[in-house]
Amino acid sequence: MMKKLNFSYKSVLALIISIIHAIPLYITMVASLKSRRDFSSRWLLPKNIEWSNFSEAFKKADLGQSLLNNIVITFSVIVVVVVLGGMAAYPLSRNKTKINNLVLLFFLSVMMIPALTIIVPLIRLMNQLGGISKLWGLVVVLSTYQLPLSIFLYKNFIDAIPRSLDEAAIIDGCSPFQSFRYIILPLLKPVTATVIILTGISTWNDYQFSVFLVHSKVVRNTTLAVASFFGQQSSN
Repeated sequence: MMKKLNFSYKSVLALIISIIHAIPLYITMVASLKSRRDFSSRWLLPKNIEWSNFSEAFKKADLGQSLLNNIVITFSVIVVVVVLGGMAAYPLSRNKTKINNLVLLFFLSVMMIPALTIIVPLIRLMNQLGGISKLWGLVVVLSTYQLPLSIFLYKNFIDAIPRSLDEAAIIDGCSPFQSFRYIILPLLKPVTATVIILTGISTWNDYQFSVFLVHSKVVRNTTLAVASFFGQQSSN
C-alpha cells in the first residue's frame, strides 16, 4: 500500500512540474495564433486563428536562411570542439608536467572570464581578420569559447582510462597519435556525447557573440532573426 502511495505522489508531482514547464509554450502558441489587433487574454484560444502569422514571420525574418546558417555554424563548431578538444586533452592527461599543469590552469581560468568582458578587443581582432558578418568568423569565435570546457571534460575522462592500454599499444608499435586514434578515442563516446550536447545547445542558442559579430541579414542565425521582431517600443 505504501509503495502505491509513493508512486502516486511522485506521479502527481511530476505532472505538476510538467504543467508548469508547458505553460510558457502554451502561451507562446496562443499568442502566435492571434492577430495583432486581438488583445484578449493569452490564456484563451483566439476565436479566429491567424495561420498566416507563421508564413509572414518566415518570410519577413528569412528564417529558412537563418536555420541553414544555424545548422552550418553548429555542425562546424561541434566538429572543431570535439576533434581539437579530444586531441588537446590527451597529452595534458598523459604527460603531467609543470608546463601542462599551467596550460590546464590557463584553460580553466578562461572558463571563468565572462564573454562580454572581452567583446571590444574581440570585435577589433575579428575586424582586422575580416571575420565580421562571416560564418567562418562566428565559427572561430564560438569554437574558441567552447574549447576550454571540452578540454576539461575530455581530460578528466581520459584520466580514468588506465595507462596500461597506452603502454600495450606502444609495445605493439603504435605511435602516440595511433594510440589515441585506435585505443583512446573509441572509449571517449560517453564524454563525446556530453560535449556534443553542451556545445550544440550553446552554439544553437548563441546571441551574445552573434549580435556583435553579425551585421548582415544573409549570415545571421535564428536567434538574431527572432530578435528582429522585438524593438524598444513594440514587439511583433
